[in-house]
Amino acid sequence: MDRWVALLRGVNVGGAKVGMADLRRLVAGLGHDDVKTYLQSGNVVFGSTVRDADALARGIERAIADELGLTVPVLVRGGRELATVAGGNPYADGEDDPTRLLVAFLATAPEKSTVDALTVPGGENVAFTVTGREVYLHYPDGGYGRSKFTNNYLEKKLGVVATTRNWRSVRALAELATP
Repeated sequence: MDRWVALLRGVNVGGAKVGMADLRRLVAGLGHDDVKTYLQSGNVVFGSTVRDADALARGIERAIADELGLTVPVLVRGGRELATVAGGNPYADGEDDPTRLLVAFLATAPEKSTVDALTVPGGENVAFTVTGREVYLHYPDGGYGRSKFTNNYLEKKLGVVATTRNWRSVRALAELATP
């Protein structure tokens, strides 16, 4: 059985409201095991014999739509894949404050041309690295909440669905997903 992490986009942070007890129940109801949620922002870790991340995401999306009446994009990463993300942050060694580090998870790898055209809005100090289906973000002056270089900005510029997690959450989810 493999460990998986489902990341719901826009849940309980100004978007759709999904209780974590409901989320655990829905995911367990799909036949997955050892279901755990992390925080209130749509992170769920589970075990499954299903080995297709897209099928897992579609199943969770469908269950949320059918049972809660909400349309919520779900991105799924394998436990090993998330461990690689947590170990591959190019900004982690140079930043003591984990609140200044985030990872945007993308539904699919963006086109090279959109990655090449991606720029930080004028006047902002943000570093980013796009690696496959992740964007590592570093806000050395603080303030993701004050930045225009946000999840919505990335979705618009890269043309893919994204959901962003802070560095503490990425590391905690990677640890929860490690068998």
